[in-house]
Amino acid sequence: MQVVYRESWDQPHNLLSIALKKDPMNLLAINGSPRKKWNTATLLEHACSGAKSEGAKTNLIHLYDLDYKGCISCFSCKQIGGKSYGHCPVKDDLLSVFEKVEKADAILIGSPIYFSITTGETRSFLERLMFQFSVYDSKRSTLFGRKIRTGFIYTTNSTERMVKEMGFDRNARLTEMAMAGIFGSCESLFVTDTLQFDDYSKYVSSRYNPEEKKRRRDEQFPLDCRKAYELGARLVQTEM
Repeated sequence: MQVVYRESWDQPHNLLSIALKKDPMNLLAINGSPRKKWNTATLLEHACSGAKSEGAKTNLIHLYDLDYKGCISCFSCKQIGGKSYGHCPVKDDLLSVFEKVEKADAILIGSPIYFSITTGETRSFLERLMFQFSVYDSKRSTLFGRKIRTGFIYTTNSTERMVKEMGFDRNARLTEMAMAGIFGSCESLFVTDTLQFDDYSKYVSSRYNPEEKKRRRDEQFPLDCRKAYELGARLVQTEM
């Protein structure tokens, strides 16, 4: 909440009146794909547009631009009385991202599915993000300090049927449960049967029908982009 002081000329003695102006919500979007202009990034951009439609500020970060590793098991974030308790002490490119996390009102993470789970960059980011706030007590407490909305957008060139048969959705739910426990809530959007290449003839890809992939891209992907837009708007509509 921001306090704005304004001179009130219609009041005696030019008294100052105080108008309370609510700060805009802040959505932090994280792209865990190596591609900045393809399925995952496009969906995140639509989600950011949805958040902006609600008056929110947005910030889109591409993880593959950053230099970092996953959790190194130093346990400094768990040390009783330690100066890094509740915070990851590793000084690399994630440090500035975690500073943005502390100020965010909502977090949205996008990733392709690589061999049944999120990309390695996404997984390394999630290890560092969640472990610093996770408490080893019987209540599974969180050190984040407030509740915010979080979400995931997953993309895969597998069909919806394969997602369920291979357990991609089950793997995702485990991470979502951890995120909800730490931050307060988590929801997700699975976008399936995506177009992987502009020209399938350039690659060994006989498993797929290029014409069907193109048709799916033309007919379904715009609907998925709309769902991403609505997700972004929903994440910033109200504080928890």
